[in-house]
Amino acid sequence: MVEKEQARPLAPAGYRPSSDDNEAALHMKRARRKKFINCCGCITAVVLIQAVVIIILAFTVFRVKEPKIMMNKVTVTKLELVNGTTPKPGTNISLTADVSVKNPNVASFKYSNTTTTLYYHGTVVGEARGPPGRAKARRTMRMNITVDIITEILTTNPNLKTDVGSGLLTMSSYSRIPGRVNMLNIVKKHVVVKMNCTMMVNISSQAIQEQKCKRKLSCNNFWQASSNFSRLSSVNYFE
Repeated sequence: MVEKEQARPLAPAGYRPSSDDNEAALHMKRARRKKFINCCGCITAVVLIQAVVIIILAFTVFRVKEPKIMMNKVTVTKLELVNGTTPKPGTNISLTADVSVKNPNVASFKYSNTTTTLYYHGTVVGEARGPPGRAKARRTMRMNITVDIITEILTTNPNLKTDVGSGLLTMSSYSRIPGRVNMLNIVKKHVVVKMNCTMMVNISSQAIQEQKCKRKLSCNNFWQASSNFSRLSSVNYFE
């Protein structure tokens, strides 16, 4: 009977964390927050540095300069005359132009088909197309463009008699070269080089006696820095 009346052991009381445990948890939480802030700050700093570097390079090393087109020489390669003065009907007059494309950039200039149109007193008398090509960085590329003049259009022009009397044919040409300069896929510049030339062809010597040219360029910039920033900022620098 006495054994049955023995007291049972009390259930253990609930565990209460000490003040040291609370301080440790708070310290760990602060450490995680500080690490997160440091990581965000580093990523932001890297993106800003990249932006500053690209902007500086875009206005210094990567500054896109317009390619230059020059008409070095024009030669009459085919000209049949009647009595040494008038172009023979039914034949064509051929002019060969020595054209150079100078690329002053640190990247290559890729251009598509070139177009050259020849005029006689405002009337189109011939046209030629040149093949596409590439001018290397800081190099000059030369090419020959041959233009055939249709004599039927030339001989029906009312100004021909006066020009034949003076011994000089006054003609003009228009050349167009579209292309693109690509700087590491960051800065792209589409360039269209245009050149207007006025020349005087000596009928007796069949050579260009005088020539004056004017160049005009139209450019469009295309920046792709934002897409590059997004790719760079997505990289995990803290693995």
